[in-house]
This record gives sequence, C-alpha cells and structure tokens, in this order.
Amino acid sequence: MPVTIGIPKELAEGERRVATVPAVAEKFTKKGHKVIIEKGAGAASFIPDAEFDDVTFVDSAADVYQQADVILKVQAPTEAEIDMVKDGTIIFALMQPHIYPERVKKMRDNKVSSIAMELVPRISRAQSMDVLSSQASAAGYKAVLMGANLSSQFFPMLTTAAGTIRPARVLIIGAGVSGLQAIATARRLGAIVEAYDVRAVTKEQVESLGAKFLQLEVDAESDGGYARELTEAEKHKERNMLADHIAKANVVITTAAIPGRTAPRLIDKEMVERMKPGSVIVDLAAESGGNCEVTEAGKTIDHNGVLVHGPENVPSMLSVNASEMYAKNCQNLLELMIVEGELKPDWEDEVLAGSSLTRDGKILHEPTRNLVEGE
Repeated sequence: MPVTIGIPKELAEGERRVATVPAVAEKFTKKGHKVIIEKGAGAASFIPDAEFDDVTFVDSAADVYQQADVILKVQAPTEAEIDMVKDGTIIFALMQPHIYPERVKKMRDNKVSSIAMELVPRISRAQSMDVLSSQASAAGYKAVLMGANLSSQFFPMLTTAAGTIRPARVLIIGAGVSGLQAIATARRLGAIVEAYDVRAVTKEQVESLGAKFLQLEVDAESDGGYARELTEAEKHKERNMLADHIAKANVVITTAAIPGRTAPRLIDKEMVERMKPGSVIVDLAAESGGNCEVTEAGKTIDHNGVLVHGPENVPSMLSVNASEMYAKNCQNLLELMIVEGELKPDWEDEVLAGSSLTRDGKILHEPTRNLVEGE
C-alpha cells in the first residue's frame, strides 16, 4: 500500500525552513506515494505552492495529521499538533527533547512513533541522513558572514593607494562540520584563520583548509565523533591557551556544542575584556547556553567595545538551501523504512533504532527517558 506523506506548516517563531521541497516531493510521487502539503507550507522558504507537482494541498494542519502515515517536520510538534496525530503515524522532526521534555511525555502518552532527526547515528551508512551535519554546514557559513558584517575592518589584505590593509585575524573554536565550513568561508574571504578543537584528529582537516591548528595536549574525542566534556584540569589548560589567541583575534566564531547538553563555556568575561575594541564574537551555541559568558541568545551585546552576537536558528536564515538539504536527509531516512512500496520499518535496524525517540507508549532514547521519567 503506497505511503501518504504529510507536510504541515512550521509553527515555531522565526522558522523559515520546510521539510520537503519540490524535487524531493516529486521523487516520492513518482514512486507511487501520496504527498499532502498544508497550503503555504513552503512560503517562508520562497517555495510557492505552484512549484509542487502532483501533490495534494489541504487547508489545515489537522487535515495533514489525520491523513498522513508519515509526518515530516523541521521543528518539534507542539502539544496541540501531537493531539492531531492519528494512530500508527510516524513523525520526523528535530525533536530537541532536552528543550521540550513535556512534548516527549505527550508523545509517549499518546503512543506516537517519533523519529528525532538529530539522533540519527553518525555512521558511514547514515551520512546522507545526517541532519546535524547538513544544517551545521549552513550555520558555519552564515556565522562568518555575520562576523564580517559586524566587524569594523576588511577580512582580506588590500593594497590601496592609501597603503596596505592587513587581513583580519579570525579564530574558529570547534572544528566540527560548522567549524570547518566557517574556516573555509573565512579563508575564502581572505582572513588569516586559526582554529581550535579538543579533538586532535581534526588537526589535519583544519590545516587542509589553510588554517593554523592550535594544539592543546589533550584529546577529548568520544564515541560518535563528538567531543567529551573536559576535566577541570583540562579546562584550565584550555583556558590559558585560548586566552592569548582570543585577545589577538578580530573575529571569533564559537561552534562548540554537546548534543542534548548545555554548551561548554569557553570564553569568560575576562577574556572578552582583553579583546581589542571593535572585535566581534559570533556564538553559534547561543541557543544552548552559549560558549561565551556574556552571550545573550537572540541579541548583540556591546561589552566594552566588543560585539558579542548570539544568533538563533542560524540554518533557517539560509532557508532555501537548508530546506533542500533537510528534505533530502528526511527522504533518505524514510526510504529506509519503505520496503516494496509499503511502510515497513525494521526497528532493529541500527539507524532506526538509534534515531527513535518514542514508540508504543515508551521513550526509547535513554538520556531523554532519564530526563522525563527520572533515573
């Protein structure tokens, strides 16, 4: 039996992405599946309804939720949306369970099957489904443009009749996907770039992009390619090493985050006060507490002449391409569940098991279960 795939409008304030795009919807319909889209769902991503072919448009989110076998969303469903989900439907979204535990509890109680896109295992066969990587790439690129926009000086070296302008010094903290994209973007703009990550394995990647790697005699790589939390002694070493480089930088981009946890504090107020007036910090971890002590999510703070910018939902600022990448991630994961044209998920599959949040009245992700239900 063909699968009915539903796309409701995003309700979160400021969210401009959409969970499918015309090219992806067409791939589903050509395979005989039905795609139902709430009217205007793609408007914020500059995708008018007329660009979708062979899909069914409905007037309300309730129509989508009541008809679909699979719901594709960007942001976690609200409690009101969860109440609309019919029995047997599987919902995909960036669930952010550490931010919305009450929504997870409601999905558990309503026996909703949910896939948290941010929990997709970071293994080779799941690379095409890795939402964190695709969206982080957008964030890293945009962060450098925001830093350049806020900066009081040119990024590249310029030779003019009035003399030579020295290139800006940019420091990228965190060399994951967003950090590496930030390095590449800053280099393309002509800046002198330094980068730091607690995972020593990133040194080669950083240097391949033309940046200098700041070495700390600590390796904090953990399972899944993420960084583990540093010990207090390691944090002290890190702080001392970073302080001097931060003070010399014209623009600092921080990207360090631990999924589901408060962002590590890497820049304290004293470090900010050592920076030159006119310098800029762009804190990509603002939404999860910030890597900088003075960061305020959603605001640009002037601290002793240093601008500290705490942007929220940065990938949404690049809604066209971010939506394209997100839609393809969802498509690839959903296709793993479709066997001979029918929805037949193998919940024992490593990818599906790792990304499942709730099913059959249970919270399957252990850290979330501990958060919602207690140890």
